[in-house]
Amino acid sequence: MSAMLLAQQILNGLLDGVYYLLIALGLSLIFSLGGIVNLAHGAFFAIGAYLTLVVSPYLGFGGAFVVAPVTVALLGIVIERLLFRRFYRSDPILSLLMTFGLAMVAEQVLRMIFGAPPLSYSIPQALRGQVVIGSFIYSFYRTVLLGVAVACVAGLWVLLQKTSFGRVVRAGVQNPDMVGALGISLQPYMATVAALGIGLAGLAGVLLAPIYAVHPAMGQEIITPAFVVVVIGGLGSFWGVVAAALLVGLVKGVMVGIGYSAASTAAIYLLMLLVLLFRPRGLFGERITRFE
Repeated sequence: MSAMLLAQQILNGLLDGVYYLLIALGLSLIFSLGGIVNLAHGAFFAIGAYLTLVVSPYLGFGGAFVVAPVTVALLGIVIERLLFRRFYRSDPILSLLMTFGLAMVAEQVLRMIFGAPPLSYSIPQALRGQVVIGSFIYSFYRTVLLGVAVACVAGLWVLLQKTSFGRVVRAGVQNPDMVGALGISLQPYMATVAALGIGLAGLAGVLLAPIYAVHPAMGQEIITPAFVVVVIGGLGSFWGVVAAALLVGLVKGVMVGIGYSAASTAAIYLLMLLVLLFRPRGLFGERITRFE
């Protein structure tokens, strides 16, 4: 395989890592602050993709890019208020069972509404074409997708690191009892975190709808790699999740590029095993009092 084709496969692998990242960031935030193991996170990814199919004929892809993630985020607030709040002080295994059931319900509802066969959505005309740098050629839409993901990560980092909201969230992750002793209720913050995390999953669904088949089980397919990213990166670490997503994407892309595409998925699980053997908290895992 030529160096250019290998580079393309590596970029495709990094693209996979990017949409794992959009989902894993939400997973990490919700678990770190609320102790909720959200197995339904992939279902919100699928809902975002289906909303793209529904909204685009009326508002175009640009409208779907705004409406679908916002709608999924609002749905996340409803789920947080009705379900998540009941499990904040409970054993995480209970929230795991609850969200597993929620994921199954969501998948069946999507199947009832849209049917089981995969649906397709074409890349918008304005985003078609190629990026050409010398002899290197890459999809313009995939390049835009990478740019949007970078902007989302940068925006979330600024929110968590440079605002009063972010300071309270980070304090709540580390020591929620101390935050409560200061008279600060974490419930409104948890609702916002759920909206952000679940909205990011919906955004990933919008971005991936034009390049992957949209079907009811697509959420189940992506949730396991997203959890792998969270485990490798480390609980409570923003940059750990980012680094893990890029590392997973790089490993997957290299495996495909050297001709071992069938083993690319197994390679990321092997990577997780190696990290857990030598660094049980993950690459950049932080100590969180209530989970240790």
